[in-house]
Amino acid sequence: MGLRTEVEARDWLAQLPEWDVAAAERLELLVRLLGEENQTQNLVSAASLSEVWRRHVADSAQLLRHVSRETSSPWLDLGTGAGFPGLVIAALRPECKVLMVESRARRIDWLERARIAMGLEQAQVLGARLEQVETLPVRAISARAFAPLPRLLELSARFSTADTMWLLPKGRSAAQELSELSGWRHMFHVEQSLTDGEAGVILGTLAAQQAGKGKKP
Repeated sequence: MGLRTEVEARDWLAQLPEWDVAAAERLELLVRLLGEENQTQNLVSAASLSEVWRRHVADSAQLLRHVSRETSSPWLDLGTGAGFPGLVIAALRPECKVLMVESRARRIDWLERARIAMGLEQAQVLGARLEQVETLPVRAISARAFAPLPRLLELSARFSTADTMWLLPKGRSAAQELSELSGWRHMFHVEQSLTDGEAGVILGTLAAQQAGKGKKP
């Protein structure tokens, strides 16, 4: 059974190994700041704010289950937008270098203000289109509603090594997108989201130096 209520979501978060008083304070601050900012720009749907801990915080934090705490950073989050999952990952693992890619000016401003307010010194907002971000190897790549899977891989495979874990919440299209993916050597699979019984998360790795369009699985 997944997380169906705000109480269940908060109880689940509290049992995470990353959870402590400081993490709780950072996330409480994020939720408060999000509510305030959403009155001036549409970061998330207004309706989702009543379930912010389940639909946004826990939905982001569930990705941590698939990346060991001993895994070295950096963590690359594509199209961070309102801060999910990037700010949640950084709040729960403040020692991790979380690189949040966002090209929209107002979202960049919001992410930077939230990052500073939450004291996330290791997190960094990369205010640019992904195509303009300098290539570097990362240990985790996440993307929430960033782009269709083939396009997402085309844009971001250059950051991936054989050890890079991909964590891609894809909603109800996860299984279909993965089944239709061709031209990539990968070890991806779909796991059900904890926060939506009909949604899936694509997880896995790409073959080092062999992932690319035209390479058959």
